[in-house]
Amino acid sequence: MSVLSFRLFSRALQGAASVIAVASLVACSTSPRLDRPAAPIQDNSRTTPAADATTPPLDLSLAWPRGKAQWLPARWEDLPGWETDRLQEWWPALWRSCQKPAAGWQQVCTDVRKLGPQWGQQVDDGFVRQWVQSRLQPWRVVSIDGRPSGLLTGYFEPLLEGRRRPDDRFKYPLHRTPQGLGQRKPFFSRSELETSPEGQAALRGRELVYLADPLDVLLIQVQGSGRIKLQDETTPQGTPRVVRLAFGGHNEQPYMSVARWLVDQGAFPLEQASWQTIRTWAQANPDRVPDMMRANPRVVFFKEEALPDPELGPQGAQGVALTPGRSIAVDRDSVPLGTPVWVDSTKPQAWAATPPPSQPLQRLVMAQDTGGAILGAVRADFFWGWGDDALAMAGRTKQSLAMWVLWPSPQRP
Repeated sequence: MSVLSFRLFSRALQGAASVIAVASLVACSTSPRLDRPAAPIQDNSRTTPAADATTPPLDLSLAWPRGKAQWLPARWEDLPGWETDRLQEWWPALWRSCQKPAAGWQQVCTDVRKLGPQWGQQVDDGFVRQWVQSRLQPWRVVSIDGRPSGLLTGYFEPLLEGRRRPDDRFKYPLHRTPQGLGQRKPFFSRSELETSPEGQAALRGRELVYLADPLDVLLIQVQGSGRIKLQDETTPQGTPRVVRLAFGGHNEQPYMSVARWLVDQGAFPLEQASWQTIRTWAQANPDRVPDMMRANPRVVFFKEEALPDPELGPQGAQGVALTPGRSIAVDRDSVPLGTPVWVDSTKPQAWAATPPPSQPLQRLVMAQDTGGAILGAVRADFFWGWGDDALAMAGRTKQSLAMWVLWPSPQRP
Protein backbone atom coordinates (compact mmCIF):
# COMPACT_ATOMS: atom_id res chain seq x y z
CA MET A 1 0.00 0.00 0.00
CA SER A 2 5.46 2.65 -2.60
CA VAL A 3 6.90 5.78 -2.49
CA LEU A 4 4.37 6.70 0.18
CA SER A 5 4.77 5.21 3.56
CA PHE A 6 1.06 5.12 4.14
CA ARG A 7 -1.99 4.37 2.05
CA LEU A 8 -3.71 7.45 3.35
CA PHE A 9 -2.47 9.57 0.51
CA SER A 10 -2.73 7.27 -2.46
CA ARG A 11 -5.76 8.79 -4.06
CA ALA A 12 -3.25 11.32 -5.24
CA LEU A 13 -2.35 8.68 -7.76
CA GLN A 14 -5.70 8.61 -9.50
CA GLY A 15 -5.06 9.06 -13.15
CA ALA A 16 -1.38 8.14 -12.84
CA ALA A 17 0.00 5.20 -14.77
CA SER A 18 -0.05 1.95 -12.83
CA VAL A 19 2.07 -1.12 -13.34
CA ILE A 20 -0.69 -3.30 -11.93
CA ALA A 21 -3.96 -3.31 -13.84
CA VAL A 22 -6.18 -3.39 -10.81
CA ALA A 23 -8.59 -0.70 -9.75
CA SER A 24 -7.95 1.42 -7.21
CA LEU A 25 -8.57 2.59 -3.80
CA VAL A 26 -8.05 0.72 -0.62
CA ALA A 27 -10.28 0.83 2.35
CA CYS A 28 -8.61 -0.69 5.30
CA SER A 29 -9.49 -0.56 8.89
CA THR A 30 -11.96 -2.21 11.13
CA SER A 31 -15.59 -2.77 10.27
CA PRO A 32 -17.32 -0.65 9.11
CA ARG A 33 -14.46 0.29 6.87
CA LEU A 34 -13.49 3.61 5.40
CA ASP A 35 -12.54 4.49 1.85
CA ARG A 36 -8.82 4.55 2.48
CA PRO A 37 -6.86 4.47 -0.73
CA ALA A 38 -3.73 2.51 -1.38
CA ALA A 39 -0.33 4.11 -1.64
CA PRO A 40 1.40 4.64 -4.97
CA ILE A 41 2.91 1.59 -6.59
CA GLN A 42 6.60 1.09 -6.01
CA ASP A 43 9.06 -0.34 -8.45
CA ASN A 44 9.68 -3.13 -5.95
CA SER A 45 6.45 -4.94 -6.76
CA ARG A 46 6.97 -7.99 -8.89
CA THR A 47 4.93 -10.09 -11.21
CA THR A 48 3.84 -13.28 -9.55
CA PRO A 49 3.91 -16.55 -11.48
CA ALA A 50 0.15 -16.16 -11.77
CA ALA A 51 0.60 -12.92 -13.68
CA ASP A 52 3.47 -14.07 -15.89
CA ALA A 53 2.69 -13.55 -19.53
CA THR A 54 4.16 -16.98 -20.32
CA THR A 55 1.71 -18.78 -18.03
CA PRO A 56 -0.69 -20.82 -20.19
CA PRO A 57 -4.38 -19.87 -20.05
CA LEU A 58 -6.28 -21.39 -17.17
CA ASP A 59 -8.94 -23.99 -17.89
CA LEU A 60 -12.17 -22.36 -16.71
CA SER A 61 -14.39 -25.32 -17.60
CA LEU A 62 -14.27 -26.65 -14.00
CA ALA A 63 -14.66 -23.25 -12.36
CA TRP A 64 -17.23 -22.57 -9.66
CA PRO A 65 -18.66 -19.07 -9.91
CA ARG A 66 -18.26 -17.17 -6.64
CA GLY A 67 -19.81 -13.74 -6.98
CA LYS A 68 -17.15 -11.56 -8.56
CA ALA A 69 -14.69 -14.47 -8.76
CA GLN A 70 -14.24 -17.96 -10.08
CA TRP A 71 -12.63 -20.71 -8.05
CA LEU A 72 -10.59 -23.30 -9.93
CA PRO A 73 -9.63 -26.68 -8.41
CA ALA A 74 -5.95 -26.80 -7.51
CA ARG A 75 -3.35 -29.11 -5.97
CA TRP A 76 -1.31 -28.44 -2.87
CA GLU A 77 1.86 -28.37 -4.95
CA ASP A 78 0.35 -25.45 -6.91
CA LEU A 79 0.69 -23.19 -3.85
CA PRO A 80 4.12 -21.48 -4.06
CA GLY A 81 5.99 -21.89 -0.78
CA TRP A 82 3.32 -24.08 0.83
CA GLU A 83 5.84 -26.42 2.46
CA THR A 84 7.79 -23.63 4.17
CA ASP A 85 5.13 -21.54 5.94
CA ARG A 86 5.06 -21.41 9.75
CA LEU A 87 1.51 -22.72 10.12
CA GLN A 88 1.86 -22.75 13.90
CA GLU A 89 1.65 -18.95 13.70
CA TRP A 90 -1.51 -19.13 11.57
CA TRP A 91 -3.47 -21.50 13.81
CA PRO A 92 -4.67 -18.89 16.40
CA ALA A 93 -6.16 -16.78 13.59
CA LEU A 94 -8.09 -19.83 12.35
CA TRP A 95 -9.26 -20.57 15.90
CA ARG A 96 -10.59 -17.01 16.26
CA SER A 97 -12.46 -17.24 12.96
CA CYS A 98 -14.00 -20.52 14.11
CA GLN A 99 -15.66 -18.72 17.01
CA LYS A 100 -17.99 -17.34 14.30
CA PRO A 101 -17.91 -20.07 11.63
CA ALA A 102 -19.16 -19.32 8.15
CA ALA A 103 -21.64 -21.54 6.34
CA GLY A 104 -20.01 -24.84 5.42
CA TRP A 105 -17.41 -24.60 8.18
CA GLN A 106 -19.35 -25.98 11.14
CA GLN A 107 -17.71 -29.42 11.24
CA VAL A 108 -14.17 -28.17 10.66
CA CYS A 109 -14.62 -25.41 13.23
CA THR A 110 -16.01 -27.84 15.79
CA ASP A 111 -12.74 -29.76 15.51
CA VAL A 112 -10.72 -26.54 15.70
CA ARG A 113 -12.48 -25.37 18.86
CA LYS A 114 -11.91 -28.75 20.52
CA LEU A 115 -8.18 -28.55 19.77
CA GLY A 116 -7.98 -25.04 21.22
CA PRO A 117 -6.11 -21.84 20.35
CA GLN A 118 -2.68 -23.13 21.43
CA TRP A 119 -2.77 -26.43 19.58
CA GLY A 120 -0.66 -25.13 16.71
CA GLN A 121 2.13 -24.26 19.16
CA GLN A 122 1.94 -27.68 20.76
CA VAL A 123 2.71 -29.53 17.53
CA ASP A 124 5.11 -28.76 14.69
CA ASP A 125 4.35 -27.00 11.41
CA GLY A 126 4.36 -30.26 9.49
CA PHE A 127 1.64 -31.70 11.70
CA VAL A 128 -0.55 -28.60 11.25
CA ARG A 129 0.06 -28.83 7.49
CA GLN A 130 -1.08 -32.47 7.46
CA TRP A 131 -4.18 -31.52 9.45
CA VAL A 132 -5.03 -28.79 6.93
CA GLN A 133 -4.49 -31.03 3.92
CA SER A 134 -6.67 -33.77 5.39
CA ARG A 135 -9.67 -31.43 5.82
CA LEU A 136 -9.40 -28.67 3.24
CA GLN A 137 -9.05 -28.37 -0.52
CA PRO A 138 -7.20 -25.54 -2.35
CA TRP A 139 -8.94 -23.48 -5.02
CA ARG A 140 -7.30 -20.90 -7.26
CA VAL A 141 -9.07 -17.53 -7.22
CA VAL A 142 -9.39 -15.79 -10.59
CA SER A 143 -11.58 -13.03 -11.95
CA ILE A 144 -14.76 -13.66 -13.88
CA ASP A 145 -12.85 -13.26 -17.13
CA GLY A 146 -10.08 -15.57 -15.94
CA ARG A 147 -7.39 -13.11 -14.83
CA PRO A 148 -5.29 -14.80 -12.12
CA SER A 149 -3.33 -11.81 -10.79
CA GLY A 150 -4.39 -8.89 -8.66
CA LEU A 151 -3.25 -6.46 -5.99
CA LEU A 152 -2.03 -6.71 -2.40
CA THR A 153 -2.02 -3.59 -0.24
CA GLY A 154 -1.51 -3.18 3.50
CA TYR A 155 -3.03 -1.52 6.54
CA PHE A 156 -2.24 -1.10 10.22
CA GLU A 157 -3.43 0.29 13.54
CA PRO A 158 -1.80 3.61 14.55
CA LEU A 159 -0.22 3.86 18.01
CA LEU A 160 -0.21 7.50 19.13
CA GLU A 161 0.38 9.53 22.28
CA GLY A 162 -2.52 11.57 23.64
CA ARG A 163 -4.17 13.13 26.65
CA ARG A 164 -7.66 13.22 28.11
CA ARG A 165 -7.26 16.91 28.88
CA PRO A 166 -5.66 19.37 26.48
CA ASP A 167 -2.50 21.31 27.16
CA ASP A 168 -0.20 23.50 25.10
CA ARG A 169 1.08 20.48 23.18
CA PHE A 170 -1.87 18.09 23.05
CA LYS A 171 -4.63 20.29 21.63
CA TYR A 172 -6.07 18.50 18.58
CA PRO A 173 -9.19 16.54 19.57
CA LEU A 174 -10.70 13.28 18.40
CA HIS A 175 -14.44 13.15 19.00
CA ARG A 176 -17.05 10.58 19.83
CA THR A 177 -20.06 10.42 17.52
CA PRO A 178 -22.06 13.65 17.84
CA GLN A 179 -25.73 13.62 18.59
CA GLY A 180 -27.87 14.19 15.52
CA LEU A 181 -25.30 12.67 13.17
CA GLY A 182 -27.92 10.66 11.30
CA GLN A 183 -30.48 13.46 11.21
CA ARG A 184 -28.47 15.81 9.01
CA LYS A 185 -27.18 14.26 5.78
CA PRO A 186 -24.53 14.96 4.91
CA PHE A 187 -23.32 16.14 8.29
CA PHE A 188 -21.13 19.22 8.68
CA SER A 189 -17.87 19.16 6.71
CA ARG A 190 -14.51 19.39 8.46
CA SER A 191 -14.39 23.13 7.79
CA GLU A 192 -17.91 23.65 9.11
CA LEU A 193 -17.20 21.59 12.24
CA GLU A 194 -14.15 23.73 12.96
CA THR A 195 -15.43 27.20 12.06
CA SER A 196 -19.23 27.46 12.10
CA PRO A 197 -21.15 27.98 15.36
CA GLU A 198 -23.48 25.08 14.54
CA GLY A 199 -20.59 22.73 13.73
CA GLN A 200 -18.68 23.67 16.85
CA ALA A 201 -21.80 23.17 18.98
CA ALA A 202 -22.28 19.67 17.53
CA LEU A 203 -18.84 18.61 18.81
CA ARG A 204 -18.79 20.48 22.11
CA GLY A 205 -18.36 18.05 24.99
CA ARG A 206 -17.74 15.10 22.62
CA GLU A 207 -13.95 15.15 22.93
CA LEU A 208 -12.41 11.74 23.66
CA VAL A 209 -8.68 12.49 23.59
CA TYR A 210 -6.31 15.18 22.36
CA LEU A 211 -3.33 14.55 20.06
CA ALA A 212 -0.19 16.62 19.57
CA ASP A 213 -0.20 16.76 15.75
CA PRO A 214 -3.05 17.46 13.31
CA LEU A 215 -1.49 14.97 10.89
CA ASP A 216 -1.95 12.27 13.54
CA VAL A 217 -5.62 13.22 13.61
CA LEU A 218 -5.77 12.68 9.87
CA LEU A 219 -3.84 9.42 10.18
CA ILE A 220 -6.17 7.78 12.68
CA GLN A 221 -9.27 9.12 10.94
CA VAL A 222 -8.22 7.52 7.68
CA GLN A 223 -7.31 4.21 9.32
CA GLY A 224 -10.59 4.18 11.24
CA SER A 225 -9.16 2.97 14.54
CA GLY A 226 -6.03 3.29 16.63
CA ARG A 227 -4.35 2.91 20.00
CA ILE A 228 -3.79 5.93 22.21
CA LYS A 229 -1.09 5.94 24.90
CA LEU A 230 -2.55 8.35 27.44
CA GLN A 231 0.01 10.67 28.98
CA ASP A 232 -2.28 11.74 31.83
CA GLU A 233 -3.63 8.33 32.89
CA THR A 234 -1.52 5.52 34.27
CA THR A 235 -1.94 1.84 34.99
CA PRO A 236 -1.45 0.38 38.50
CA GLN A 237 2.11 -0.33 37.36
CA GLY A 238 2.70 3.38 36.69
CA THR A 239 2.88 3.13 32.89
CA PRO A 240 0.72 5.18 30.50
CA ARG A 241 -2.68 3.60 29.98
CA VAL A 242 -3.34 2.47 26.41
CA VAL A 243 -6.88 2.51 25.04
CA ARG A 244 -8.29 1.67 21.64
CA LEU A 245 -10.43 4.10 19.69
CA ALA A 246 -12.68 2.18 17.32
CA PHE A 247 -14.64 3.50 14.37
CA GLY A 248 -17.86 5.16 15.48
CA GLY A 249 -19.10 6.79 12.28
CA HIS A 250 -18.28 9.62 9.91
CA ASN A 251 -19.88 12.77 8.58
CA GLU A 252 -20.77 11.27 5.18
CA GLN A 253 -18.66 13.81 3.37
CA PRO A 254 -16.45 12.65 0.46
CA TYR A 255 -12.87 11.62 1.13
CA MET A 256 -10.31 13.87 -0.58
CA SER A 257 -6.56 13.21 -0.68
CA VAL A 258 -4.40 15.79 1.06
CA ALA A 259 -1.47 14.55 -1.04
CA ARG A 260 -3.39 15.39 -4.20
CA TRP A 261 -4.13 18.83 -2.77
CA LEU A 262 -0.47 19.44 -1.96
CA VAL A 263 0.61 18.32 -5.44
CA ASP A 264 -1.96 20.68 -6.96
CA GLN A 265 -0.62 23.45 -4.73
CA GLY A 266 2.87 22.89 -6.11
CA ALA A 267 4.29 21.64 -2.80
CA PHE A 268 6.07 18.76 -4.54
CA PRO A 269 5.65 16.60 -7.65
CA LEU A 270 3.48 13.52 -7.46
CA GLU A 271 6.40 11.10 -7.64
CA GLN A 272 7.87 12.63 -4.47
CA ALA A 273 4.67 12.30 -2.44
CA SER A 274 5.29 10.45 0.79
CA TRP A 275 4.24 10.56 4.41
CA GLN A 276 7.60 12.10 5.28
CA THR A 277 7.42 14.77 2.57
CA ILE A 278 3.96 15.73 3.78
CA ARG A 279 5.18 15.99 7.37
CA THR A 280 8.19 18.00 6.22
CA TRP A 281 5.94 20.38 4.30
CA ALA A 282 3.64 20.74 7.32
CA GLN A 283 6.57 21.58 9.60
CA ALA A 284 7.75 24.24 7.16
CA ASN A 285 4.25 25.65 6.59
CA PRO A 286 2.38 25.45 9.93
CA ASP A 287 0.03 28.29 9.00
CA ARG A 288 -1.21 26.34 5.98
CA VAL A 289 -1.84 23.04 7.76
CA PRO A 290 -5.49 23.95 8.58
CA ASP A 291 -6.12 24.54 4.86
CA MET A 292 -4.51 21.21 4.04
CA MET A 293 -6.67 19.41 6.60
CA ARG A 294 -9.85 21.09 5.35
CA ALA A 295 -9.07 19.93 1.83
CA ASN A 296 -10.40 16.58 3.09
CA PRO A 297 -13.97 17.30 4.26
CA ARG A 298 -14.47 13.82 5.74
CA VAL A 299 -14.27 13.54 9.53
CA VAL A 300 -14.33 10.25 11.41
CA PHE A 301 -15.76 9.84 14.91
CA PHE A 302 -14.74 7.21 17.44
CA LYS A 303 -15.83 5.11 20.37
CA GLU A 304 -13.51 3.98 23.11
CA GLU A 305 -12.88 0.29 23.69
CA ALA A 306 -10.86 -1.59 26.24
CA LEU A 307 -7.64 -3.26 25.16
CA PRO A 308 -7.83 -6.63 26.93
CA ASP A 309 -5.09 -8.26 24.86
CA PRO A 310 -2.48 -5.86 23.44
CA GLU A 311 -1.18 -8.64 21.20
CA LEU A 312 -4.37 -8.62 19.11
CA GLY A 313 -5.56 -6.11 16.57
CA PRO A 314 -8.92 -4.40 16.29
CA GLN A 315 -12.05 -6.29 15.46
CA GLY A 316 -12.54 -6.93 11.76
CA ALA A 317 -15.71 -7.28 9.73
CA GLN A 318 -16.05 -10.95 10.71
CA GLY A 319 -16.38 -9.84 14.33
CA VAL A 320 -13.10 -11.34 15.54
CA ALA A 321 -9.80 -9.70 16.49
CA LEU A 322 -7.29 -9.31 13.67
CA THR A 323 -3.91 -11.07 13.89
CA PRO A 324 -0.83 -9.17 12.63
CA GLY A 325 0.61 -10.87 9.58
CA ARG A 326 -2.20 -13.45 9.45
CA SER A 327 -5.36 -11.41 8.74
CA ILE A 328 -6.44 -9.83 5.47
CA ALA A 329 -9.36 -7.81 4.18
CA VAL A 330 -11.09 -9.16 1.08
CA ASP A 331 -14.10 -8.59 -1.14
CA ARG A 332 -16.68 -10.84 0.50
CA ASP A 333 -18.37 -11.26 -2.89
CA SER A 334 -15.27 -13.18 -3.95
CA VAL A 335 -14.01 -14.76 -0.71
CA PRO A 336 -16.30 -15.40 2.29
CA LEU A 337 -15.16 -14.08 5.63
CA GLY A 338 -13.61 -16.78 7.79
CA THR A 339 -11.91 -18.48 4.84
CA PRO A 340 -8.19 -19.42 4.90
CA VAL A 341 -6.38 -17.80 1.96
CA TRP A 342 -2.93 -18.62 0.59
CA VAL A 343 -1.28 -15.43 -0.67
CA ASP A 344 1.62 -15.40 -3.12
CA SER A 345 3.25 -11.99 -3.33
CA THR A 346 6.46 -10.22 -2.31
CA LYS A 347 7.54 -8.39 0.82
CA PRO A 348 7.45 -4.61 0.54
CA GLN A 349 10.71 -2.74 0.73
CA ALA A 350 11.82 0.88 0.81
CA TRP A 351 12.24 2.58 -2.54
CA ALA A 352 15.72 2.47 -4.03
CA ALA A 353 17.09 3.43 -7.44
CA THR A 354 18.58 -0.06 -7.63
CA PRO A 355 16.36 -2.23 -5.42
CA PRO A 356 17.64 -5.51 -4.03
CA PRO A 357 16.02 -8.74 -5.22
CA SER A 358 12.49 -9.12 -3.96
CA GLN A 359 11.72 -11.57 -1.16
CA PRO A 360 8.60 -13.77 -1.33
CA LEU A 361 5.58 -13.14 0.86
CA GLN A 362 3.91 -16.55 0.76
CA ARG A 363 1.78 -17.54 3.71
CA LEU A 364 -1.59 -18.72 4.94
CA VAL A 365 -3.84 -15.96 6.24
CA MET A 366 -7.49 -15.59 7.25
CA ALA A 367 -10.08 -13.46 5.45
CA GLN A 368 -11.41 -11.57 8.47
CA ASP A 369 -12.06 -8.04 7.26
CA THR A 370 -13.48 -6.03 4.38
CA GLY A 371 -12.99 -2.56 2.93
CA GLY A 372 -15.04 -0.10 0.94
CA ALA A 373 -12.44 -0.16 -1.85
CA ILE A 374 -11.18 -3.73 -1.42
CA LEU A 375 -13.05 -4.85 -4.50
CA GLY A 376 -12.54 -7.63 -6.99
CA ALA A 377 -11.57 -11.27 -7.16
CA VAL A 378 -7.80 -11.29 -6.56
CA ARG A 379 -7.66 -8.44 -4.08
CA ALA A 380 -6.44 -8.38 -0.48
CA ASP A 381 -5.37 -5.89 2.17
CA PHE A 382 -2.72 -7.25 4.54
CA PHE A 383 -2.93 -6.35 8.25
CA TRP A 384 0.59 -5.55 9.48
CA GLY A 385 -0.18 -4.75 13.12
CA TRP A 386 0.34 -1.45 14.96
CA GLY A 387 2.97 1.19 15.56
CA ASP A 388 5.67 2.77 13.42
CA ASP A 389 7.08 -0.44 11.95
CA ALA A 390 3.61 -1.55 10.83
CA LEU A 391 2.99 1.91 9.37
CA ALA A 392 6.15 1.66 7.28
CA MET A 393 5.27 -1.83 6.01
CA ALA A 394 1.67 -0.92 5.27
CA GLY A 395 2.70 2.18 3.39
CA ARG A 396 5.09 0.25 1.16
CA THR A 397 2.73 -2.61 0.35
CA LYS A 398 1.46 -2.44 -3.19
CA GLN A 399 2.42 -5.72 -4.75
CA SER A 400 1.19 -8.11 -7.39
CA LEU A 401 -0.85 -10.96 -5.90
CA ALA A 402 -2.03 -14.48 -6.57
CA MET A 403 -4.56 -16.14 -4.23
CA TRP A 404 -5.85 -19.60 -3.35
CA VAL A 405 -8.68 -20.26 -0.91
CA LEU A 406 -8.84 -23.38 1.26
CA TRP A 407 -12.32 -24.81 1.54
CA PRO A 408 -13.67 -27.83 3.44
CA SER A 409 -13.48 -30.90 1.24
CA PRO A 410 -15.34 -32.34 -0.51
CA GLN A 411 -17.81 -29.46 -0.36
CA ARG A 412 -18.44 -27.06 -3.20
CA PRO A 413 -18.65 -23.36 -2.23
